[in-house]
Amino acid sequence: MPSDQSTWLISVPDSGDAEGLFEELSSKLSSSSKSTNLAQLSIPSFKTGTLESLVTLSEELPKHDAFFTATVAKTVDTLRNLLNNDPSKLSQHVLVNEQPVDTYLLRGWLWNEGRYGVQRSLREMVDVLNKEMASIDNVMKSKLNNYNLAKGSLVQMQRKKTGNLSVRSLVDIVRKEHFINDSEYMQTMLVAVPKNLVKDWNAKYERLTSMVVPRSSTLVSADDEYSLFSVVIFKRVHDDFAQKCRDNKFIIREFVFSEDAIAKQRDELQAADTTEKELWTELLQLSRTNFSEAFQILAHLKVVQLFIESVLRYGLPAHYIGFFIKPEPKTTKRTLTTLQSQLAYLGRRANPDKAKAKSGGGTEELGGEYQNLLEQEFFDFVLFEIPWIIL
Repeated sequence: MPSDQSTWLISVPDSGDAEGLFEELSSKLSSSSKSTNLAQLSIPSFKTGTLESLVTLSEELPKHDAFFTATVAKTVDTLRNLLNNDPSKLSQHVLVNEQPVDTYLLRGWLWNEGRYGVQRSLREMVDVLNKEMASIDNVMKSKLNNYNLAKGSLVQMQRKKTGNLSVRSLVDIVRKEHFINDSEYMQTMLVAVPKNLVKDWNAKYERLTSMVVPRSSTLVSADDEYSLFSVVIFKRVHDDFAQKCRDNKFIIREFVFSEDAIAKQRDELQAADTTEKELWTELLQLSRTNFSEAFQILAHLKVVQLFIESVLRYGLPAHYIGFFIKPEPKTTKRTLTTLQSQLAYLGRRANPDKAKAKSGGGTEELGGEYQNLLEQEFFDFVLFEIPWIIL
């Protein structure tokens, strides 16, 4: 059964009364589900080529279909992630030629003759569509990778500014006056002390090792978990002092004060932030444009599929009537039943072997490579689907 989360493309042989069939189907579908949308689909008269070429394309197209559908879905996912999964914002960007997807499909869809002239062979047509979609996919992968690298770099820099005082960057916390500069023998150490050990620190720091400057401990900053102290020691006891701190669960924060280094880090963070914003904007615009392009390419591929399967099923002349149907999810089964009932007259032409079997003629049993084909759900009309864009 076709999905209740997709728009259906239907094809039947042209009997010369397309308007009459449309009105009849519209009436029947409205009576079974008032929310089901039906629209006419003009199927071009492509060059049919040979039977062998049609069969070959028919076997190849599902692979292209899966690739095209996945590319559209990935583009939507990129937009969704850029817009923080906000449906209202996403709806403003998931547009085809600046209009909603349903409007594009259900309000007079036409084959883009200027871009995909029907004078081409079907093979050439499929190759052009595939080349365009592959180009979109490659560009999206490249731009998304560039953005992710920039965002990752920014997040890494920002992460250094978060967390407690035992792990976060101290660039924006310490100041020049917290340090002894240009001393040949002494240096300032920074120590993050757990809140519950502050009393121990004040009582012990002068005696952790020799050569600790008395009363040199100064509170630099504090958060909910740690207090950051500066303390002056002689350089020669650095390693011993650091080990004693670790033994007492005091955390040494190695930091060399340099105004140039601090300024450089701030500039790097600002540059990373600017780069991320620029690439975000570029990727958003590109994704919006490429969604529109990719969805149109997908729709054109579906119509090519529809035509090829119609020729293989109904034969020549290659003139067919097409419809878009957007079913109401709750009444999908009823909509399908209505279609099957209204188009049942196609049964003998669409599946003569089945009709022969019903009349007692029988057919030879097929298997092997055709078994999967035989097991697929079969309708008297040709049906393909375009998945809905779920916001």
